[in-house]
Amino acid sequence: MSTLFERSLIHALSAFKITIAKRSENKSAVAGAAYQSGELLFSEYDRKVKDYTGKKEVVHSEILLPPNAPEEYRNRAALWNAVEKVENQWNSQLARRMVIAIPKEIPPDQHARLIREYCQEQFVSKGMCADFAIHDKGDGNPHAHVMLTMRAIGEDGKWLPKSRKVYDLDENGQRIKLPSGSWKSHKEDTVDWNDRKYAEIWRHEWEVSANKYLEANNRLERLDMRSYARQGLDKIPTVHLGPEAAGLERKGIRTNKGDLNRDISRTNRLKAALKKTIRSLIDWLTGVKDALREALREEEQEKTLPEYLLDYMSRRKAERMDWSIAAQNKCGLTDLRKISHAISFLKGKNIATVDELGAEIERVTNELNRISQEQKRMETLRRLIRHSENYEKYKPIDEKYRSIHWKGQKEKFREKHRDELDAFYAADKFLRSHLDGRNHSRSEWRKELAELEEVSKSHDKTTEQCRSDLNELKSVRYCVSCVMADDKSREQKQNNELNKQQEYER
Repeated sequence: MSTLFERSLIHALSAFKITIAKRSENKSAVAGAAYQSGELLFSEYDRKVKDYTGKKEVVHSEILLPPNAPEEYRNRAALWNAVEKVENQWNSQLARRMVIAIPKEIPPDQHARLIREYCQEQFVSKGMCADFAIHDKGDGNPHAHVMLTMRAIGEDGKWLPKSRKVYDLDENGQRIKLPSGSWKSHKEDTVDWNDRKYAEIWRHEWEVSANKYLEANNRLERLDMRSYARQGLDKIPTVHLGPEAAGLERKGIRTNKGDLNRDISRTNRLKAALKKTIRSLIDWLTGVKDALREALREEEQEKTLPEYLLDYMSRRKAERMDWSIAAQNKCGLTDLRKISHAISFLKGKNIATVDELGAEIERVTNELNRISQEQKRMETLRRLIRHSENYEKYKPIDEKYRSIHWKGQKEKFREKHRDELDAFYAADKFLRSHLDGRNHSRSEWRKELAELEEVSKSHDKTTEQCRSDLNELKSVRYCVSCVMADDKSREQKQNNELNKQQEYER
C-alpha cells in the first residue's frame, strides 16, 4: 500500500465528527450556519448579528430541502431562525452538526456534487433539511460542514413534534388505568434519527460515496472508516484536540495535546518505515536462501557474509581499473569505510551466515513488536482508568435516573444529564468488554501504567537502535545482492557460450 493511501486512511479516520448543537450549552443554530457559510445572519432568538464574512476559505454553500419543506427555507436565515423558534426549550437540541474530510485526491470541482449526493441520499431523503458548506484553504485539507434539522416537516410544511404520547395497552388491547385515574402511557420519538446506529451507518455510507469518486477518478486510494484495530493496522491513534487546543494550534501556538499528536504521528511514521524495511529484508532472505542452496550444490562450502563483503569490494576495484588513479583511490576509500563498518557490525552481532542474518532480523522484529505491545497496553490502561473514574463518578446519576418512575420527569432528567449518562454508559460498556466480569483496581492499573511509562522512556532509544541495525543490514544486503547478481550473470554468460560451442560442434 502506498504512503499516499495510508495518508488518506488517516485523513478519513480523523475527520468525520458528529456533534449536537444544544441550547443548554449556549449554542446557536443561526451562529453555526453563519460560521460554516461565511455569511452575516441575524438571530431573532437573541437579537444579535452573527457575522462571519471574514472566513475566506468557504468555496461553496448550499441548502437541500425535503419535499414538504417551505421554499422560503432555502434562505439560510429563514431556515435556522425557524428552527430557533420551534426549539424554544432551555435544553432544546437545535441541530446536528458534522465535519467531514474530503479526500484531496478527488478534484475540487467534484466536491460540491459529492457532498450534495451524500446529503440527499442519507439525510434529505429521510426528511431532514441539510445545510452544507465546503471549506478549502488550499492546504490539502478540504472538508465539508453539514448542519441538519432535528425535526421532521409535515405535509402542511409545519414542524412536527419530536415525540408523541402513546398509551400502553393490556393483553386485551385496552388502555391501562393508573391509581391516579390517568391512563398509563409513554413517549415515542416520531423519527429515529437519534438512534446511535446511524453514526456508524453515516460513516460507512460516506466511505462508500467517497470511494466511488476515487474509483471514478482512477485513484488507487480508498477510505476506510474503521478503527486502526479493526483494520488490523499497528498504529497508535491520535488524541482528540478539542476546540480550545485546535484553535490554539491553528494560531501556531503549541499545546500539550498537539505535541502528543506530533509525537504519535512521528512514532507511527517510524514504525511504518521499519516494518517496510523488515518486510523487504525478509523477502530478500527468502529468495537468497534458495539461491545459496543451489550454489552449494557446486561449491564445497557456503560463503560467509564477510567474505561476500570483501568479494564485493574487490570486484568494484576491478571494475575501476580504467579509471584515473585519483578516482580509484577516492571510490576505493569509500568502499573500504563502508565494508569495514559492515564487517564490524556483523562481528559485533555474531553474524556470519545468511541464517544468522535472518535470526538478527527476527530479533529486531520481536523487539519492535514488544515495544508496540507495551504502547498498546499503556493506551488500554489509560482508557481503563478514565472509564473507571467516569463509572464511579456518574453511577449515582444513573441510579437517580433509574429511580425515577414518572415518564415526564425521567425524560427531563435524561435531557439535563445527557452527557453524564452517556459517559457512564460508555464506561460501563468498555469495562464490561475488557474485564469480563472480573473485579478491577485502579491502583493496580496506575501501578502497571507507571511501570510501563518508566520502561517506555527507553522506547525511542531502542527504536532508534533498531533503525540503525536495519540500515546496516540493508547495506549488507546490497553488497551480497551485487555479488550474487554478478555471479549469476557470469554463470549465465558461461552457459550461453557453452551452448554456442555445443551448437557449433554439432
